[in-house]
Amino acid sequence: MNAVKSGPDTRETQGETGVIYDVLGIGFGPSNLALAIAVHEHNERADESDRIRAGFLEKQPAFGWHRGMLIDDATMQVSFLKDLVTMRDPKSAFSFLCYLQERDRLVDFLNQKTLFPLRVEFHDYLEWAAQGVSDLVEYSAEVVAVRPVTEDGEVTCFDVVSRDPADPDRTVVRRARAICVATGLEPHLPPGTVSSARVFHNSELIPRVAALKDAGTPVRRAVVLGAGQSAAECVDYLHRHFPDAEICSVFAKYGYTPADDSPFANRIFDPEAVDLFHRAPREVKQSLFDYHRSTNYSVVDIDLIESLSRTMYQEKVRGQQRLRMLNVSRIRDIDVRADRLDIGVEFLPTGERETLTSDLLVHATGYRPRGIGERLGEIDKLCLRDDEDELVVSRDHRVATDPHVSAAIYLQGGTEHTHGLTSTLLSNTAVRAGEIRDSLLARRPARAA
Repeated sequence: MNAVKSGPDTRETQGETGVIYDVLGIGFGPSNLALAIAVHEHNERADESDRIRAGFLEKQPAFGWHRGMLIDDATMQVSFLKDLVTMRDPKSAFSFLCYLQERDRLVDFLNQKTLFPLRVEFHDYLEWAAQGVSDLVEYSAEVVAVRPVTEDGEVTCFDVVSRDPADPDRTVVRRARAICVATGLEPHLPPGTVSSARVFHNSELIPRVAALKDAGTPVRRAVVLGAGQSAAECVDYLHRHFPDAEICSVFAKYGYTPADDSPFANRIFDPEAVDLFHRAPREVKQSLFDYHRSTNYSVVDIDLIESLSRTMYQEKVRGQQRLRMLNVSRIRDIDVRADRLDIGVEFLPTGERETLTSDLLVHATGYRPRGIGERLGEIDKLCLRDDEDELVVSRDHRVATDPHVSAAIYLQGGTEHTHGLTSTLLSNTAVRAGEIRDSLLARRPARAA
């Protein structure tokens, strides 16, 4: 995803002369892709004078979403019906079912009797959908600054500065009445961690493992830190790809916690739940978040838990245990050597320490929202904050700003404190995109065709 950066560029050129966009999207992952589709579908039906002039800027050279964790047999944790459009418009031509029909796999998928497609298949769906709105997005266009444009004391627009895909030393400036920031989350590593070929975040799992195999680097032991779905998937993946290695899973819990995907708990992801959450007092918001963390955070699908448990037991029976669970434990120190890692692990109940001589350390330690300064840069100071220094965000996902600001800032992500658990999840992506599109239409000044 894109991250807004500050700092001067060597050469700056204007985009299309005289063009003011109704909205420029910063980042082009699933959230802004869904918005692009919502805009595209509106424009297909609307008269020319009623169309939304939109563009999207993405720093990656092509569409990509968590490519480093596209494990071949991993499935989505959300129903295919919560795709980019269906919850907003079941008749949309951009639905997952339409994708399957075009790929000639609709009947085959239905015969699988599942709501949860393979992750690689869903990623292919996202790429297919992105191709359908490719005229709205520019890739290799990293946004480096967003600057307010003031007319008679009022901030009416933003100038969005991005790198020129044809020449990284040049920047292009586009003007917009609104921006929609969807820069995603960034991998979180413990303080002091230095990434290397042997130490990395799970978001790099697949290419890192491939590079080790291509180089013929022996792996005798690998350690995975973390207790969530990604951690368990990494353990399983490494166990299968390094059949002679010992795989150690280190986490502070007693065991992996199953994800709560029961029907009543899943209502926290309903569109109506966002309405209730947004109107609720702060203490109720916090209670709801705490009660329902187990639907998404630091939890693992029960099927994967049971599979790993079976593997451990079968290895014990054979007397060849390669899979170890170091529960109620923490990594206390890492000594990086030229040819290995010496990882100090403490068993918390007794304080006993063990040193694991390892070839790999994978941090499955989650993601964090990008700092607002990174996402909004100079315009951060125009935004209003509450008593806890959190951004004030209206129900239509628009950031509250100073009275002299009429230009709009929309956020997709980073709004868990105002909109609940679905802020960074796929569950409400389609609905949220429709809400932002409708807000853009309601706020857009009239103009001639």
